Amino acid sequence: MCLIALALDQHPRFPVVIAANRDEFFDRPAAALDWWQPAPDSTPILAGRDLQGGGTWLGLNARGRMAMLTNVRDLPRYRATAPSRGAIVPSWLAGDASAGGFWHATTGQAHNPFNLLAGDLARGAWWWADDRSTAPQPLSPGLYGLSNAALDTPWPKVLRLKTAVGEALDAARTTRELERQLLAALADRCGAPDHALPDTGIGLERERWLAPAFIARPDARYGTRCSTLLIAERHAQGMTVRVIERQFAGDGQAIAQRRVRWDTSQSPGDGLPAVVSETLNAG
Repeated sequence: MCLIALALDQHPRFPVVIAANRDEFFDRPAAALDWWQPAPDSTPILAGRDLQGGGTWLGLNARGRMAMLTNVRDLPRYRATAPSRGAIVPSWLAGDASAGGFWHATTGQAHNPFNLLAGDLARGAWWWADDRSTAPQPLSPGLYGLSNAALDTPWPKVLRLKTAVGEALDAARTTRELERQLLAALADRCGAPDHALPDTGIGLERERWLAPAFIARPDARYGTRCSTLLIAERHAQGMTVRVIERQFAGDGQAIAQRRVRWDTSQSPGDGLPAVVSETLNAG
């Protein structure tokens, strides 16, 4: 991912809400949200899949373990020979190590700069770390934003998305209404004045076109490939988790959408929740 908002216990009905955009080159092959196994006999995970690197940017498993990854824009530390960062998310999802044990193993793999947000929906335990962290940082209830710098770095699009997610939670009376508002926030194409842009070493012109939450370039080579929502909703028997992935073409038009819904009270014998392809409304 390149932009994530994470709301933890910011609404009595919705204990976890995630809104995220993945920005990538359109010629990099990827598979849509679905269940797949990172390795033979491993725990199935629900995620999109980078068909070039083999990993993913965001995913979870049926037990509620979840992770999301962004690259850190730090060009001097980038190495073309480093292992794929996309393997980090499936590694967390398919395993059962503690956050500390997982992080100790991960930091020795010499990945290019990255952020990782991870946690457990069932236990309500969440953490963040970047590749320079000595240990994961536990997250308390709050509203967090992440792009291609450290957690809650106040880039304009991070601040705008956090504000929009907070307003959506305050206003939403139904789950569908919350979904609509979050997808609208992720579709925000507003830029930022030059004085507010970060200086990450890529030049002012590129900082400008990377400034919106939703990136749509005239050349259609790079931009927002998909928007993903996760909404966890409390009910008497436990919690219902909804995941929505909306995919986009190079011209910025939505072309497909998938949805998964399941209750945490479901028995493992019930099988994996179905991934449903939905028809998008015109306009």
